[in-house]
Amino acid sequence: MGEAILSDLATEIIVPACAVVGIVFAFVQWILVSGVKLSPEKDSPANRNKNGFTDSLIEEEEGLSDHSVVTKCADIQSAIAEGATSFLFTEYQYVGIFMVAFAILIFLFLGSVESFSTSSQPCTYDKTLICKPALATAAFSTVSFLLGAITSVVSGFLGMKIATYANARTTLEARKGVGKAFIIAFRSGAVMGFLLAANGLLVLYIAINLFKLYYGDDWGGLFESITGYGLGGSSMALFGRVGGGIYTKAADVGADLVGKVERNIPEDDPRNPAVIADNVGDNVGDIAGMGSDLFGSYAESSCAALIVASISSFGVNHDLTAMMYPLLVSSVGILVCLLTTLFATDFFEIKAVKEIEPALKRQLIISTALMTVGIALVTWLSLPSSFTIFNFGTQKVVKNWQLFLCVAVGLWAGLIIGFVTEYYTSNAYSPVQDVADSCRTGAATNVIFGLALGYKSVIIPIFAIAVSIYVSFTCAAMYGIAVAALGMLSTIATGLAIDAYGPISDNAGGIAEMAGMSHRIRERTDALDAAGNTTAAIGKGFAIGSAALVSLALFGAFVSRASISTVDVLSPKVFIGLIVGAMLPYWFSAMTMKSVGSAALKMVEEVRRQFNTIPGLMEGLAKPDYATCVKISTDASIKEMIPPGALVMLTPLIVGIFFGVETLSGVLAGSLVSGVQIAISASNTGGAWDNAKKYIEAGASEHARARPERFGPTQGSCDW
Repeated sequence: MGEAILSDLATEIIVPACAVVGIVFAFVQWILVSGVKLSPEKDSPANRNKNGFTDSLIEEEEGLSDHSVVTKCADIQSAIAEGATSFLFTEYQYVGIFMVAFAILIFLFLGSVESFSTSSQPCTYDKTLICKPALATAAFSTVSFLLGAITSVVSGFLGMKIATYANARTTLEARKGVGKAFIIAFRSGAVMGFLLAANGLLVLYIAINLFKLYYGDDWGGLFESITGYGLGGSSMALFGRVGGGIYTKAADVGADLVGKVERNIPEDDPRNPAVIADNVGDNVGDIAGMGSDLFGSYAESSCAALIVASISSFGVNHDLTAMMYPLLVSSVGILVCLLTTLFATDFFEIKAVKEIEPALKRQLIISTALMTVGIALVTWLSLPSSFTIFNFGTQKVVKNWQLFLCVAVGLWAGLIIGFVTEYYTSNAYSPVQDVADSCRTGAATNVIFGLALGYKSVIIPIFAIAVSIYVSFTCAAMYGIAVAALGMLSTIATGLAIDAYGPISDNAGGIAEMAGMSHRIRERTDALDAAGNTTAAIGKGFAIGSAALVSLALFGAFVSRASISTVDVLSPKVFIGLIVGAMLPYWFSAMTMKSVGSAALKMVEEVRRQFNTIPGLMEGLAKPDYATCVKISTDASIKEMIPPGALVMLTPLIVGIFFGVETLSGVLAGSLVSGVQIAISASNTGGAWDNAKKYIEAGASEHARARPERFGPTQGSCDW
């Protein structure tokens, strides 16, 4: 079958070296962002000339000598950072309790398989071989679960700290022009993207090598215990997403309903008591939550590929280089994303608002094109020309070009999902413009058009996912699907950079409004934010698509491990599982939406109370009580995130224990099929509504231009 060109020693060097390069690059980007000082500095004509901006871009350097503006920006940034840090620490205290409790459950369940035996036993997939005891697998799986959970938490926390560090700096750079502000926001997003990708890769690599000291040649046991890393990452991502999402939406709804709709004041007006909570929410929900989410998908796809490879010819023959193929793909992805980032920050300069979205789209295209070449190179160097892959009890012969096809189809499916998401959520295209135009007859038609847009936006992504599943499974069975998911996430550093860029720009706009900067500065930050709404939806699209592929790969691993030869939908046990599983995403969504509604209701009441009882608040003579609104969002999100999380985590345990593995296989399949549709439609509907609002506020729609008294720069029909 041939041997790989790349030696085991080279593999052992390349993987950690690429991870270290990613961390160093993130640190360099952070230093460049730090160059913007949050302290008053006197400006000189010489400094202004060094910026290199044309008159058409800046027209005037606004407020560069206004020291009070810089001080205000620093104070606001400090308040946002303090609120975000406080929330995450509170959330992590509760999540930490769950993490320890679930780790104990994992140990007990896995250890009880062989009655906590400390004796060696026949291997699961090859009874002729002797493997390490079940108790060891239980212990190491628990450790890897905790490792994945901690890495996920750290990824989210670092992302939040970077975003809150960069938001005010983006605002201050907007005084010099939209190009400078874009670079700061994007560099900050890149810090988060590269740190997450590199840390996730490095921790997984170190864990594998440490576990190998005990397991030795028992690679099946080694990589089975490593799967806990993916479970830990996705478990923490669940709570981060739910808790952060409830926080940000409760604050957003409360701030806009009372401030913009009832009191007719601009978005992010400092008179609004919920404005700090709203900006905190962007960081804990869209930054920390998304960071944990994509880390979970990345960790699970890597672990799913490794566990299948360990019982294929790679693991049986102890071919380390081929075994590490998923990690090599991720390593090359870091280098590709590094080069791609330079196209946005160094090779090309943004000189006008209309260039922002094309620059972000160019990031996706360049990273995908370069990564295709990188995958071909890695596949040629690290894999033998022919090998076998485990396929439900049999070994399937696979060629190396087929594995390249699996990764490439996942990569390009991700690009297609990204482009479709952009089309349905960007106000440069007709779908969002139609939603904006529908607002002329009120909120009802706006809701109808928005929901229809979301449902329609599901069609092409689902076909893209379906094609990638068919091609990858045909070529390399479940291993093919796992590496296809990894292909979709191979450019995770770039994906996270453009995703984190959005909330940073949103915060920058809020800080500009609260600091009393000119309307012109707010226009620039709003232009950055509008593109950011689209990139956030693209990031969610990648997360959903990769999660679908990863879930299918893990489903295949579960079916193989549970010794289920076929999942027969005509069987009553399986069919009722399918129906119940398809219902679960709706149940989960209902719980989270009701939680947001309850928290938003409290927020609205508090904001109304402050406007009615604090003398001089509307006139700007008194300062609102921001802390109370922050506390409402924090308390509500912490309290409400537990039931949805428990539903997801406990359902497989309860179904498996009381109804058996056949019913559980139906539940897992049903929830996967149903959840993907809901996730894509809901994500794109939200992104479209947000950008339709900004489209109207900018006066871009014919209806807005015809009725400026109703749709001025500070108002939006989609808030009716």
